[in-house]
Amino acid sequence: MAKKILIIEDEKVLGEMYQEKFTKEGFEAVLVGSTEEAIEVVPKVKPDLILLDILLPQKNGLGFMEWFNNQKDLASIPVIAFSNYDHPEVRQKAIKMGIKRYLIKTDFTPQEIVDEVKRYLE
Repeated sequence: MAKKILIIEDEKVLGEMYQEKFTKEGFEAVLVGSTEEAIEVVPKVKPDLILLDILLPQKNGLGFMEWFNNQKDLASIPVIAFSNYDHPEVRQKAIKMGIKRYLIKTDFTPQEIVDEVKRYLE
């Protein structure tokens, strides 16, 4: 059975590119464009891993993590941040909130992002 990845990315073109990349690699990739949408989808989809953008409209990725950390039945799902926002305080706060890895999009090719995700699902 294919592993499920939830991609939370508000830039539609980028999100669709990652969704396609993960699908080609054999994953079931679900794409949402906001924290609010993710909060609705996560309990239904129960992904094996969440790929979370930090800069999102309305409530940002850290806002998602505040909600996520209160969902005890979802606690085993690893969350990897991928963002172009590289601020040391935000990165530190994200990791304290349980984010397993904080990837800067511009430092990784899409294939390298897929490879990082695979490491957490093996």
